[in-house]
Amino acid sequence: MPMARTLGLRFVHAEPGQIELEMPVNEDFCFRPGQLQATAVFAIADFAAVAAAGSVLPQGWSNATVDTTLKLVAPARGRCLRARGRVVNAARLLTVCAADVWAVDAATGDETLCATLLATARNVETPGMAATPAAPATAPQA
Repeated sequence: MPMARTLGLRFVHAEPGQIELEMPVNEDFCFRPGQLQATAVFAIADFAAVAAAGSVLPQGWSNATVDTTLKLVAPARGRCLRARGRVVNAARLLTVCAADVWAVDAATGDETLCATLLATARNVETPGMAATPAAPATAPQA
């Protein structure tokens, strides 16, 4: 996704229902030197949570954020942000997902929780992307 590239997001770990992303602290996204503005923090949290939700969808399905709540709990400063997304509850139409965002200290690598997000993703069957059933080996007899 172009937005993910712009933010410098990098997948660190992925498995069904769990995603870990990192994003460098880029001065272009800071509101004071070395401290990311809330929009960038929201973005990595949203990407991590909704990507985790997408990781459990069947082939041919995609998803999109429909609702979120972000709580900022500490400054987002350091070498990078690390977001860990997870599925809370997956259903056919909606998936509730969450992410915690950690600021990683440049000198020590220590993590400080800086935000937590709870989201809902809408699951959508993507036309033309669904797996098609195999054709019968022989034509049915009339």
